[in-house]
Amino acid sequence: MQALLSFDKAPPFAAPLRFFLTAPFFALLAGLLLVWEGPSLLVSRWTPGTLAATHLLTIGFMLQIMLGALIQVLPVVAGVNIAHPLTVSRWLHGGLSIGTLLLAAGFQFGEPDALAMAAIILGLTITGFLMVVAPPLFRVSSTSPTIRGLKFAMLGLVGTIALGVVLALALAWGWSIPLLALADLHAAWGLGAWGGLLLAAMAYVVVPMFQLTPGYQARLSWWFPVLFFACVGFWSVAVLFELPLLAILAQVVASLLGLTFCIVTLRLQSQRRRARPDATYRYWQLGLSCAIFALFSALTVTLWPAVKDSNEWPLLFGILLITGGFLSFIVGMLYKIVPFLAWLHLQNLGESKVPAPAMNKILAEAAMQKQMACHGLAVVLVMGAVFAPEWLARPAGFAFVVANVFLIWNLAGAVHRYRQHALLIARKLAAL
Repeated sequence: MQALLSFDKAPPFAAPLRFFLTAPFFALLAGLLLVWEGPSLLVSRWTPGTLAATHLLTIGFMLQIMLGALIQVLPVVAGVNIAHPLTVSRWLHGGLSIGTLLLAAGFQFGEPDALAMAAIILGLTITGFLMVVAPPLFRVSSTSPTIRGLKFAMLGLVGTIALGVVLALALAWGWSIPLLALADLHAAWGLGAWGGLLLAAMAYVVVPMFQLTPGYQARLSWWFPVLFFACVGFWSVAVLFELPLLAILAQVVASLLGLTFCIVTLRLQSQRRRARPDATYRYWQLGLSCAIFALFSALTVTLWPAVKDSNEWPLLFGILLITGGFLSFIVGMLYKIVPFLAWLHLQNLGESKVPAPAMNKILAEAAMQKQMACHGLAVVLVMGAVFAPEWLARPAGFAFVVANVFLIWNLAGAVHRYRQHALLIARKLAAL
């Protein structure tokens, strides 16, 4: 697997790092919002605070890290040359950060101007990113399932941002559109066609590489993004042309495809060659378990729509898939990617004359395990708070704050140790 990766084409460490270090602060804000709002945040998915917290996580945390990772991954995995990666990362990072804060403020305080400004800034920022990376990516032949998956994920991002901008401007300017149906589609494109397909494309590389498992079956990894993207596309057509049976069929097949991917990944992890489970393995186990429960509940609701009438179901589904699923996957990958990139750049800095320290010297396993325990507790408390908000909402928010402060501490510590080792290597080279 590593032989297929072009590490010599990796961008400067600072390009993806700014996204990785900033994202946990947005998750921290979501936790603080839950502490501040308390039970009222868990009344419905449509309350201002819930919408603000959701987008702090999906854009401020998830999208920040996903786009930052793509700046790192596209040259290495797909051979895509991103011109001036540091410049791209600066304006992309700034646009995402400002746009997310405006969007959250617009939802929380009911400010139409903030919503409109957020929609414009985020729309232009992500469109600019797509204009930079999509043309060279689509010129590359789909020689691997990862490259193919990345292409479909990019198309998913187009659908996500288009629907998101329309919905935000409709709320800001009072457009008459079917908000509920389009909001569900926006979530399907964002969490499925974009986030889900990007996660799968990355899993084809990082699960065998970092968790020492067998590779994914070629047929599954090749056809999964095509079939899943088609399901979301048919679902969209069904909503636009009011074809309820087609919508149900698309949702059922999409849920089954997602469940298949999760179960296959769990099976591969059971065959890993590393006997001792590390933090990344445990994070992925948590993420896969939560995703399976979320997808099974989505399948149940699709086949028995009466369940959807409760306020608890959509909240629980979102918590399982976003907080328990995506956040767990992403933090688990961060705990491999950040130390690995630090090691890689230190190795290059040493010019084969001064060895780089081991990855566990940059970020210790014990610190990652402790942070993961905090995250796991937060996930359990937030899920429980859906059913007992008066008792658990604020403790859940506090636990989520602690988990993300711990994450910030761990990542900042890794960067600090990277800089210390870089100075040490430079001194040793000068002394040769």
